[in-house]
Amino acid sequence: MAEPARVDMTKIVSLCQRRGFIFPSSEIYGGLSSCWDYGPLGVELKQNVKRAWWRAVVQERDDIVGLDASILMHPRTWEASGHLEGFKDPLVECKSCHLRWRADEVKGGKCPSCGGELTEPQMFNLMFKTFIGPVEEQASVVYLRPETAQGMFVNFENVVNTTRKRLPFGMAQLGKAFRNEVTTGNFIFRCREFEQMEIEFFVKPDSAKQWFDYWVEERSNWYVNLGIKKENLRLREHSKEELAHYAKECSDIDYLFPMGWAELEGIANRGDFDLVQHAKFSGKSLSYYDEETKEHITPYIIEPSAGVDRSCLAFLCDAYDEDIADGESRVLLHLHPDLAPIKVAVLPLSRKETLAPLAKEIYADLRRSFMTQYDDAQSIGRRYRRQDEIGTPFCVTIDFQSLDDKQVTIRERDSLRQIRVPIAELNKTLQAKLEGEDLFVLPPGGKIWKEG
Repeated sequence: MAEPARVDMTKIVSLCQRRGFIFPSSEIYGGLSSCWDYGPLGVELKQNVKRAWWRAVVQERDDIVGLDASILMHPRTWEASGHLEGFKDPLVECKSCHLRWRADEVKGGKCPSCGGELTEPQMFNLMFKTFIGPVEEQASVVYLRPETAQGMFVNFENVVNTTRKRLPFGMAQLGKAFRNEVTTGNFIFRCREFEQMEIEFFVKPDSAKQWFDYWVEERSNWYVNLGIKKENLRLREHSKEELAHYAKECSDIDYLFPMGWAELEGIANRGDFDLVQHAKFSGKSLSYYDEETKEHITPYIIEPSAGVDRSCLAFLCDAYDEDIADGESRVLLHLHPDLAPIKVAVLPLSRKETLAPLAKEIYADLRRSFMTQYDDAQSIGRRYRRQDEIGTPFCVTIDFQSLDDKQVTIRERDSLRQIRVPIAELNKTLQAKLEGEDLFVLPPGGKIWKEG
């Protein structure tokens, strides 16, 4: 089968900066490599992705609870987890320009930048180091966490005791992680500061395979349900050679990014490695008492781990489209309503004093229910294009007829269809449409205005 078409990354980057999704960090100073700032629309998209994930894995389930562990953890945490010893990349350094490169990504034995001679590979730890307290001495060294997972492992006993959860159960956490990546790039795909969405699901060892398969399917469906095209996703099982030392099994959900297939989310069967290690290094028992067998067991852990930033990039890439509307070319984002930064745009046909009060009254009412934007600059066509480009599902147009019939027009982003509804029914109608109801299912007093 032919590979699906890919969007050009330069178009995504341009759109993000032009419309206020994502900016280079510290741009007025020339930026900081692989660090990014989320603008007014980007922060809404990011929050919506996180809300959708949290709703799916915590709010709508009774077997997962939330956690927000500290970014700074006791240094022994990273000894137990293996990060101090094993979280390293082999690097080579150019003897001429002194740039460093990952050894496995250099071809031909020469510096990719200047062609100079390279040193022998040396190991480089990816964790950021900092200090606690006023004195920079070895005793006060701590690390910015490279993953959120360890905070859930060390809180296993606390969560079991306070929630009285029984196996199988899980913890979910959203939070920042930091990795001093040598090779970055591809926009927000790989950054040094990023946000993770991770689940640690604790199960009885003999049920681990069943739960691993369950989470692979569950997490794949989450992306599809939020609009990712199935043909742009694939499942890739890790070979024995590439499995992490602690993993019994691992599969990646890959997405067809502009630069090719790459990991969007990983699901791993971590076995009992983490709880055993932390029990060993802390001296605390992290076993679970099984009421059925009357035995203490160490649960296995199934870990679905996703990146917020990569998810945002995938949703943007998958939603990007160009077409012809009303005889003009337009750029639009087919974002799922749950993810769209702006749900509704209020567009008065004119800035005239007779129309503005009603438009602003409607705007004030809608913004209590939805993230709403008011736009009265330039022609109505240009305003429609702006909203299409940022993914707004519905535009509400107030015209001079609205002053007499107390009705407004709702325009649908993707189909360009329009209906006219009473202002009194507007809020309820928009809520139904955002939840998936067909536009042409009309409220009392509503009528079809444009077939599209």
